[in-house]
Order: sequence, then structure tokens, then C-alpha cells
Amino acid sequence: MFRPTSRVVAATGLLLTLGLTTACSTGSKPAADASVAPVSGKISMTYLQKQGDQEYFVGEAAGAKAKAAELGVDLKVVNLGNDANQTISDVQSAIAQKSQGLIIVVPDPAVGPQVVQTARDAKVALLTSDDQICATGPSPASCGKDDLVARIGFSGQQMGTEVGKRAAAEYQKVNWNPAETRTISAWKQDVTVCGDRVKAAKDTFGAAVPGVQNIDVATDNTPTGAQDKIAATITANAGVKHWVIWGCNDENVQGGVTAMQNAGISADNVIGVGLGAYLACKDWSGDKPSGMKAALFINGKDVGALAVQTMYDKLKNSKDFPKEAFAPTTMVDPTTWKSAGVSCS
Repeated sequence: MFRPTSRVVAATGLLLTLGLTTACSTGSKPAADASVAPVSGKISMTYLQKQGDQEYFVGEAAGAKAKAAELGVDLKVVNLGNDANQTISDVQSAIAQKSQGLIIVVPDPAVGPQVVQTARDAKVALLTSDDQICATGPSPASCGKDDLVARIGFSGQQMGTEVGKRAAAEYQKVNWNPAETRTISAWKQDVTVCGDRVKAAKDTFGAAVPGVQNIDVATDNTPTGAQDKIAATITANAGVKHWVIWGCNDENVQGGVTAMQNAGISADNVIGVGLGAYLACKDWSGDKPSGMKAALFINGKDVGALAVQTMYDKLKNSKDFPKEAFAPTTMVDPTTWKSAGVSCS
């Protein structure tokens, strides 16, 4: 992760420029930005995260805690794992423990309407980070803009565009025969932000490198899940010599790179562009060549800090949530990841 001192400056700058980095607004409030009474005393918040032991979310929690300490906020962080049922019970528990604001990364967007209704009934402020949820249905992709809950995170389209650009640049270095090459797009297909990332990567790569066939691979967004599905894809496409891989996150790309390695495909015939850099950097820490050629560094600390600040502004000063607010990203590779501040553990 980036150094804390530089991150405080970056987060402050992010807040100052929030109006420039939020999504277009029609003037209406996002879903769940209900009338919540301002808090005069100490503010209590709960940050509920899916996959809380994943490197990115560990960083997000650290950024949230640091910002909460700076603001004098009582913050509790809860790991939801991947359990949608636990999500609802933990939301109810946070409300019972008198949290005035909930920030949530849901394991499954299908729980969105129930989470929103629970928060509304309790008159508790609700903000999402990273993944979107809809107030009126299980799928954010088919949700009206005014029914999407306010979100702090990254722009899926912008991230995907950067990944597609780098994949195209790496491809142009080797100039493979398009007929002998395939691209793999790997992601959990019911997660809206994942779809945004992958579509932008495909469109950007395709515009720069025409004629390469793409294969969509549905995964669970984990390294082992992606590895299994991509291994099957390799077997079904035995004549392909060269592979380009991107996905929703580092997990998908890492799983794909591992599947390629296990299938005997050399790193010289694989271009993987990760999204996160928290797994990619582990490949770059050793001496062996890797199919992971680059990764977009997304720093969870920025998102956690910005989410807490945004909730604080709502509860303390009745400032409306922006519909979306985005943190910055940086493309890194084996030669630049350390200087960019990526922390591998």
C-alpha cells in the first residue's frame, strides 16, 4: 500500500476535488440518502466488508480506522466473508448496537433491497463502498440511477480502460498472430462493477488490437475459482498458442496465470494484466518469469478513508452523499511496483 503520509495528502485532495470526480448528478439524492438526524455528540459507524481478510479489504479497513481516529469517530469493522445471510444479521446487529451510519461492501448484491429497507426503517445512514447495491431490486445493472445507493470506490469504466490499454501495449510489443491468440475476460458476472471493468477492458483492447477473439469466463472472483474455470478453457482451446488475460480483480488474473503455468504454457506466451496489484506483486517478488506483466494498483486505504469522511460529513453536517466518488489508480509492473508504494504481504 502507499505510504500513510502521502495517503493523508491524497485523501484530503480527493475530498477537495469531490465535485470533479463524482458521477453526473441530476440533483436528486441517491437511494438510502434519507433524512437522518445530525449527530451532536460522538459518531458511531460500522464498516461491513465482504472478504475482510483479502489484502485489498484489509487495507480498506486500515484506511477507515485511521480516518475514524483522526475524526474522533467510534468505528467498528465487521468481516461478512461471503455469506449473504450473515450480511442481514450483521446489519441488524450494527443497528442494535446504535451505529448511526453503515458503510457496506456486500458479498451478494441480491441482499441490497433488504439492507436498504433495514437501514431506512432504523433511520440509519447507509453508504456502499466498492460494489453497488440497488434499493428496489437484486441487480444493480438493471436498477434506475436514483435507486442506486451512494457509492465510494473506483470507476469501473476508467479502471477497465487502463487495463485494456496496458494489455494492448504489451501485445503490441510481441506482435503475436491474432489467429493463434485469445483474450480471456474473467469475472463474477452478477457483480455490476466487475461487468463495467471487463467491458471497458475488452472495448479498449479491441479498438487497439482488432481481430483477436475473446472468451468470457464466469468465475467466483477467487484465484482458485478462476484457475479451475480458465484451466477448462485452456483444455477446450488446445490450438491457442498465446493468451491475454484480464478480469475483475487480481484474483481472476492470478488464477488464469497459474492455470497457464500448470498447463505448460510459458510466461512468454501469457500477458496478464491484474487489477489490484496485491497479488501481482507477489509474482514480481521472486526470480521466476511470470505471465503477470502489469497490474492496476488500487489502494483500499483511500477508499476506506474517503468512505468514513463522507459518512462523517453526512452525520455531522447533514451533507448529502455524492452518488459516486472515486479514488485514484496507478498502473504498475515488475519495475515500478515498489516505488509506487505497493505493499506485498
